Amino acid sequence: MDRQMQIQILLDHYERPRNKAVMDAPDVQMPGGNPGCGDVVTMYVKGGEDDAHLHDVSFEGEGCTISMAAASMLMEQVHGEDLTMDEILELDYHEMIEKLGRQVVASRPKCATLGLGTLKAAVRRYQKDRQLAEAGVTRPGQEPREEQTEGLIFGEGAGEKAKEGSEGRPPDAF
Repeated sequence: MDRQMQIQILLDHYERPRNKAVMDAPDVQMPGGNPGCGDVVTMYVKGGEDDAHLHDVSFEGEGCTISMAAASMLMEQVHGEDLTMDEILELDYHEMIEKLGRQVVASRPKCATLGLGTLKAAVRRYQKDRQLAEAGVTRPGQEPREEQTEGLIFGEGAGEKAKEGSEGRPPDAF
């Protein structure tokens, strides 16, 4: 696929995002952010009856074209391919960049992988919560703890920290 076609696909997902919505009563609500540019995304996850698949997943967020389009493309992939939670955790960041178009997103890998990192954190949280529930343990408030991976942050306060980290930087352009 040529560079212009990759840009067209990204713009389509940015302008008409797939599965961008706040979910009612999710099992996990996981915020994530990129302090380098201020992008924020929240993934909503509802587990399936078989404990292997997700019943539903959606996102909301604000940020550059690449981060929002990548989150939309990820939602389309998860829904379209009916991925299991283990398959989601196995998704490769480099493959995500290839899918988006390495030439187009090469200088912005954190923007391109924010959605995937946040979704993986949400799935891990869901799986841990299920294990705790099966053991008869509940967390007070079931609030996500803050995690940090390769310059991205996930969990409570991630959006605020991402915005704080981007102060004084110009908004990212495509």
